[in-house]
Amino acid sequence: MDNRFGEMKIFLRVVESGSFSEAARLSLTTPSTVSKLIGRLETRLGVRLVERSTRKLSVTPEGHAYYNRAQTLMTEIDDMESTLSQKTVQLQGTVRINASVAFGTLLLEPLLPAFWETYPDILIDLSLSDEMADLYLDRTDIAFRVGRLQDSSLMARHLGKVPRLIVGSPAYLKQFGRPETVDDLEHHHCLGFNFRRAAPVWPLQDRGRIVDRIIRGPLLANNGETVRRAAIGGAGLARLAEYHVREDLSEGRLVEVLTNSGTRDEEEIHALYQGGKQLPHRVRGVLDFMVPRLQARLRPVSGNL
Repeated sequence: MDNRFGEMKIFLRVVESGSFSEAARLSLTTPSTVSKLIGRLETRLGVRLVERSTRKLSVTPEGHAYYNRAQTLMTEIDDMESTLSQKTVQLQGTVRINASVAFGTLLLEPLLPAFWETYPDILIDLSLSDEMADLYLDRTDIAFRVGRLQDSSLMARHLGKVPRLIVGSPAYLKQFGRPETVDDLEHHHCLGFNFRRAAPVWPLQDRGRIVDRIIRGPLLANNGETVRRAAIGGAGLARLAEYHVREDLSEGRLVEVLTNSGTRDEEEIHALYQGGKQLPHRVRGVLDFMVPRLQARLRPVSGNL
C-alpha cells in the first residue's frame, strides 16, 4: 500500500525532533518502524536523506531539500483543512513572539502589515532580544532561534541556513588594510558580543577545520544591530548574518573580507514552539503565514554567495 503521506510526516518529525526515538514517541510508534519508513522513503527516492550514527543523526543536503518541499506541502494541506473546518471562525487572540533584534527588525516586522490584512484580530506581542528566551518561563508562543537546537521537547520548523560573513566599512579597510588570511585578524579590531552564551571568539575555518579564534576590539554589545552600526561607523570588523548586512553590502556601506579563505560558516534558523497537535489555532496561523515567507527571505542573494 502506498503510504507516501505517512512517510513524509514521519520524516518531518524525525528532522524536527532530531532522532528516530523521539519521532517514534511523538508518533506513537516504535523506532524500528520509523527507521523502516525512512529507509523505504530513501529507497524510493534513490538518495540518502539522513546520516545515522550511534551519537547523532544529521540531515543530508538532499534531506534538507526534501524537508523544505515536504514542509511547504504539509502547510498547504493544513491550510486547506483549516479553511474547510473553520471557515466560519475568525482567528483571534494574542501570540507572543521572541526573536533577535536583527531578525525581528529586518525579517519579521516587514511581514506584519500583510499578516494583519489576513488576521486582523490577532495581537502580536513581539519581543526582540539577542538573549536566549525561555519559552516556558516567558510564556512565549514562538521563538525564532539561530544555531543548534538544544531543547528536544519543543517542536520546530526549519527556516534555512544562514551564512555568516566578516565585514568592514570602506573607511576602516582604507585605514587598517584588508585582512588576507585568518591570522591577519589578530591585528584588526574585531567587534563582539557580551551576552552570557557568547565567547570572545569567532569560529572560523582554518586549514580545513573549524577553530575558535580569539578576537579583540573596542566593542562588546548585546545585539547584532549595535555591532552592525559600529562596523558601518568604522569601529572594526564584524561577523554577522548575511541577511543582516545584505543591504549594506549592496549599497557599499560594508565590504566582505576573507571571501576566499573559507571563513564562512552557516547556522540553522528554526521557529520553535510548544503544543504539537494541540497547538492553538492562532499560533498555527502565525506559523503557517510566516514560515514560507521567511524561508524565501532568508535565501542569500546571488551576489552574496
